[in-house]
Amino acid sequence: MSAPQKLRLGMVGGGKDAFIGGVHRIAARIDGHYELVAGALSSSPEKARESGEALGLAADRSYGDFTEMAKAEADRDDGIDAVSIVTPNHMHVGPAKAFLEAGINVICDKPLASTLDDARALARVSPKNGAKFLLTHNYTGYPLVRQARQMIANGELGTLRVVQVEYPQDWLTEEVHNKQADWRTDPSRSGAGGCIGDIGTHAYNLARFMTGLELDALSADLTSFVPGRQLDDNVHIMLRFKGGAKGMLWASQVAPGNENGPNIRIYGDKGGIEWMQTEPNKMWFSPFGQPRQLVTRGGATPIGSDGAIAIRIPPGHPEGYLEAFATLYADFADVIRGDDGNADVLPTLADGVEGMEFIMAAVKSSDNNGSWVGLSDV
Repeated sequence: MSAPQKLRLGMVGGGKDAFIGGVHRIAARIDGHYELVAGALSSSPEKARESGEALGLAADRSYGDFTEMAKAEADRDDGIDAVSIVTPNHMHVGPAKAFLEAGINVICDKPLASTLDDARALARVSPKNGAKFLLTHNYTGYPLVRQARQMIANGELGTLRVVQVEYPQDWLTEEVHNKQADWRTDPSRSGAGGCIGDIGTHAYNLARFMTGLELDALSADLTSFVPGRQLDDNVHIMLRFKGGAKGMLWASQVAPGNENGPNIRIYGDKGGIEWMQTEPNKMWFSPFGQPRQLVTRGGATPIGSDGAIAIRIPPGHPEGYLEAFATLYADFADVIRGDDGNADVLPTLADGVEGMEFIMAAVKSSDNNGSWVGLSDV
């Protein structure tokens, strides 16, 4: 049986000096499902052309803006099958809308938008020809994160009671100015949330994905510790889930000694699970009244079907951040080709809207001295 033809991929943003664009390009290549053939790689037409040339794009498919690209690619017989949007937050919705309406599948970095109104407006778009949407909450692609999701769904933790999730970093501990920091701390480009939008949404999505719990209300304390910073750089949130489970979320970009440290602890009446991204191929499972068990990505401990989907290399060799991104790209390639087998584990447009509701609920709560706010209140 011959391998499926590669999907033609375009990219909006991700040009010279852009970190996340390179991550997406590597992830798209890992499993051989995509070939980058077109792009509007910068808001500067000159930088877009230079970036396109550096990536080997044909001159006539290196576009000056996303509107031109969406129309031109939709009109080509060999037009792109999907586009990756890897711009700052305020430039997610415009390209996503243009490509969905052109009938082109969209892969979009998170958060979905810079405002809740924009996110909800995008959710009302009617995609042409059934075009699909993927939001790249990449931590959902780790094998053991999917394994934990399956174990929880199977009832191995019993009735869930407590969820504690964290995402600490330290790179904004002092005032810093560079391409990555400047737009993330600028309300006009990032939106109303700083740390809460950049990494807090990852922590919230991780908790939702693994547990399946739905949020009832939250109480948030958002702080800007660095003098003059316009957006939050530290987040403490209490969570109440429907059904009675309680949670705590901490996200910080001013925690010295932490680089990128998503971690989560989930406890039910039958046991608990602990997972840390810094050791992504290990997970502790603690059945109540029994010794803790180390679950690994392979080896003596079998991996369930959801985990096995994401495994590429033999046990003992680490799979990490780039491979987790690649898992989402690979699963979405199947969806584009008509195989929806893993569609239920992929972050969707609805997840993106919920992420924006989470941000705005946290901002509203913090502005009101930590009052309890539900997603339906924003």
